[in-house]
Amino acid sequence: MIQPALYLLPTTIGESDIDRAIPRANRDVMAQIKHFIVENVRTARRYLKRVDKDIDIDTLTFSELNKHTAPEDIAAYLAPLRRGEAVGVISEAGCPAIADPGADVVAIAQREGMRVIPLVGPSSIVMSLMASGFNGQSFAFNGYLPVERNERARAIRRCERKVYDEDQTQIFIETPYRNNRIVDDLIALCRPSTRLCIAADITGEGEYIKTKTLRQWKAERRELDKVPCIFLIYK
Repeated sequence: MIQPALYLLPTTIGESDIDRAIPRANRDVMAQIKHFIVENVRTARRYLKRVDKDIDIDTLTFSELNKHTAPEDIAAYLAPLRRGEAVGVISEAGCPAIADPGADVVAIAQREGMRVIPLVGPSSIVMSLMASGFNGQSFAFNGYLPVERNERARAIRRCERKVYDEDQTQIFIETPYRNNRIVDDLIALCRPSTRLCIAADITGEGEYIKTKTLRQWKAERRELDKVPCIFLIYK
């Protein structure tokens, strides 16, 4: 029997194999939770069925937490936990509350002194850093870079300065249809000797994680549209 707590439940990244990505112990916990806070109800229901086909989805309650959720609604999602029942948080991919709106409900739980239990699972951010060969002792995740051209250029130059001035790996993500553009921008704005790691489709069938200088990337044909990617730069 699981304890009353807010359980942070990692999901697979894309359609990767459940057995490869999610420990058996996680699945045992998920099978016992009746209340879920999720980024997308349809995706979460499908994921839970992949985890355990015997889960009766119709007996579960789902509260949706995404960019459209009103802040005043979030605290109410923890009502079952206040009654002594376990609540699970599921994001669209990877670990909840990492580059994910689940952080908002975790913050409320912490303020109210509720127990928060993170479970083991895949994080594309951490896995890309592990495989990059870059500094894993000092790094920063910058999320999405600005879309506006001048702001984007300033952000890229600021990230590269931190690489050289602070010996810090810089990590960021991009909307998949702009992946090729971000590589082109890095090539145009950064030193040719700066190294870029592209971690594409992590845990998926087309996974590759490659580290090259920007000079080398400029000479290589690449097609990254519609592929989930993590980008890292370092000296």
